[in-house]
Amino acid sequence: MNTNKSNYQELLVKSALIAALYAALTMLLPFSYLGVQFRVAEVLTLLVFIDRRYVYGLTFGCLIANLGSPLGPIDVIFGTLATLIALQLIARTKNLLLATLWPAIVNGLIIGAILYYLLDLPYLLSAAQVFFGEFVVVTLIGYFLFKRILRDEKLVSMLKFS
Repeated sequence: MNTNKSNYQELLVKSALIAALYAALTMLLPFSYLGVQFRVAEVLTLLVFIDRRYVYGLTFGCLIANLGSPLGPIDVIFGTLATLIALQLIARTKNLLLATLWPAIVNGLIIGAILYYLLDLPYLLSAAQVFFGEFVVVTLIGYFLFKRILRDEKLVSMLKFS
């Protein structure tokens, strides 16, 4: 089999699986949207720390998940864009702890603005609430989970794309 074709198929399959997992975790858990949100699927964003090609599946998964957002098309566009920005920043960060902070910072700022704009909620409070939820999921939980994953060379090898 052609190596390029095999690599493309692997990218497609892994991206689809991650997109489906992200979307399902987000849409099935009731606390994934609005102000105080704990979007458990966001822990998956740290996969980009292992291999930047997870950006595709995670961005698409976020877009699918945001189709179910009570905030409508604005969240589909700007919520997905916030995740894409955070993913690009994670991919460029060499320190895991610092990488875990990007989703909280970016989503806090952007989703906070969406909540302010659409629901007339106080911006600073909304940004802080979103930041807090992201911080709990990605930094407090994700950091320790991925610290453990990164110690397992076999698992990291399986998670990386060929």
